[in-house]
Amino acid sequence: MKRIRTVISQLGGIGAALLFSSTAAGLTQNISAVFTPDPSNPFVNQFRNTTPISSICESHIPNQCKALNIFSLREWNFEALSNGPILANHENDRQGYYVKVPSEWRDVLVTHSRTGEVETVQMRIAGLGGVWTAANPPGSVAWAQPGGGWQAQWVNAPSPCRSTGHLRFTSSSATYFWLVPEGAGACGRKPSLDIPRLRLFQLEYAYELKTPNPLGMSSGEYSGSLTYTMGPGGDYDFGDVLIPSDNQLTFNFALEVQHQLQVEVPPGGNRVELVPQGGWQAWLNRGRKPARLFRDQTFNISASSRFKMQMACERVIGDTCALRNTTDGHEVPVDVSVSLPHGLSRDDGGAVSRQPLLLSGVGTELFQPGFYVNRRPGTLHFEVKKDYADQMLERGGSTYSGQVTVVWDSQV
Repeated sequence: MKRIRTVISQLGGIGAALLFSSTAAGLTQNISAVFTPDPSNPFVNQFRNTTPISSICESHIPNQCKALNIFSLREWNFEALSNGPILANHENDRQGYYVKVPSEWRDVLVTHSRTGEVETVQMRIAGLGGVWTAANPPGSVAWAQPGGGWQAQWVNAPSPCRSTGHLRFTSSSATYFWLVPEGAGACGRKPSLDIPRLRLFQLEYAYELKTPNPLGMSSGEYSGSLTYTMGPGGDYDFGDVLIPSDNQLTFNFALEVQHQLQVEVPPGGNRVELVPQGGWQAWLNRGRKPARLFRDQTFNISASSRFKMQMACERVIGDTCALRNTTDGHEVPVDVSVSLPHGLSRDDGGAVSRQPLLLSGVGTELFQPGFYVNRRPGTLHFEVKKDYADQMLERGGSTYSGQVTVVWDSQV
């Protein structure tokens, strides 16, 4: 990120990224998301999931996934094998086809790679499926129950899971997908015939994310990870007969925040002339001393990140800048303040209206966007108060000058 500095001039942009990483053993999946302010939707300030999705949400149930704001992944290396037969109409659900996934929200702490700031991402598993292969004979027909064909046992999800309508099958295998509501328990199926061997592979699942408000995050990279256990009694629990070959699944998150902070000053706006109300000619015609000398300089600001403002001076008087008489060196203070557009507020939530800019930085330590502000007008106010304006006019015909540097700084 860069500090943006101008002599009442232009500001550059800034960028940020958020990354998650892990080296945990077992199965791993990478999840990435990005935030970039969108001028066409300034009130939509959310991360956009950039993780490639699997075929379930891409091809089979895209509308359901979009409506539920879930995303699907496929774990090609997953495999679970039965350690014994699955008995027909078993009484203990854990002795059959049994799946329980971490459908409740889990917190993931993510850390800024440069500043060490910590934010929280939340994740839950919202759907599960895959491919199963049953020993043949009896093959797929083993799942039939009185009053319905075996396909109905898989295209229709058992409670508390919910159906998606997805099923592809052969005489001895099928691929299915069920939705899992938040906090749901286990879902399973019982065969009507004994199945000597069963294999589950190509695990496919959907997940849901809750990401932090990017407007309150620093630009830069964050990282973190979340590990789920797999096996009997684990986060991913397939009962006591189907035993996965891996005992954990780790998610590595990579989120990128690309903030914008840009200020545009119109051509010539970096040269400020202080004049009385109505201009010098009005003062000369009326013959009365002006109440003050001032100039309001507008600028356009685009901001999706918090920032602070600072000031630097060629010459200093107290906590502000000075203008100097080029003839005798007499100096007077010039007061500088700033007004920012709606959507940018002070740390206390108040509007920014004629907020003094001081060399000490007091009062301008933090400005926070409530939404993405895109090329909205703000104003820098410059003023020499009456007592000092009188001193300047007493020297008639003199020129006062000085340089004021205004800094918009994203490194808060």
